[in-house]
Amino acid sequence: MEISIWQAFLIGLIYYLGTVGTPWLTLLGSISVVYRPLVGGTLVGLVLGDPVTGCIIGATINLPYLAFISAGGTVPVDPGLAGALGTALAMAAGVQPSVAVTLAVPLGLLGTMIWVAHMTVDVFFVHMADKAAEKGDIDKICFYHVVPPQIFMFLITVIPVMIGAYYGADVVKELITLLEGKPLHVLSVIGGILPALGIAMNLRAIGRKGTMAFFLFGFLIAVYLHLDVLTVALFAGIIAYIYTILLAREGGLENESGSI
Repeated sequence: MEISIWQAFLIGLIYYLGTVGTPWLTLLGSISVVYRPLVGGTLVGLVLGDPVTGCIIGATINLPYLAFISAGGTVPVDPGLAGALGTALAMAAGVQPSVAVTLAVPLGLLGTMIWVAHMTVDVFFVHMADKAAEKGDIDKICFYHVVPPQIFMFLITVIPVMIGAYYGADVVKELITLLEGKPLHVLSVIGGILPALGIAMNLRAIGRKGTMAFFLFGFLIAVYLHLDVLTVALFAGIIAYIYTILLAREGGLENESGSI
């Protein structure tokens, strides 16, 4: 599969829209749903004309990042870059999803460099906003808060991914050709192990007090009632909604009783 320059640009745009700190598809600059490789990979597949393959590869890449969190402004890995560029290169090379994981994980590590550059340069815009605040210029505060940071973020996300998707596809194809046989099989095995790490970390979080009961309930209805994953997910959404409402009411009653 060949990736055109226009498709490469759109892939870079997908990565930009899902990056932490962009306000367009996020809530107050937090992580957007596009940041997840499952979603980003599906959108990349749509750009490349095969959303189903993009979804399958993106979902496979998503597995090692199931327990991913960003705490204290640090990003240990970048699932957005792994999902967007990893899916694009995997589809261009025509590799199996398990091999795509081994291609995407190093990209996720490289993505931390983009995050560090973003956070470092944005400090200068914050100082500009501080000076505008001293003068009471609200318009300039808003301008320095949004426009320069987003222009810089656009440049450091779209351009590298665009170059990587456009020129990297041929490199990956040649590399896969050189690795045909046992080396490629080894990469496939490694790619099959990496998702287990994400699943294990997620299960560790599920095993905490108050969550294991829900996990067991979902497991039982999936196994003994033979329900599809989508059906179980819908039931889980309804139960989570009811549980949240009841928990909120209980907290409200506690606050009222405490104030009395």
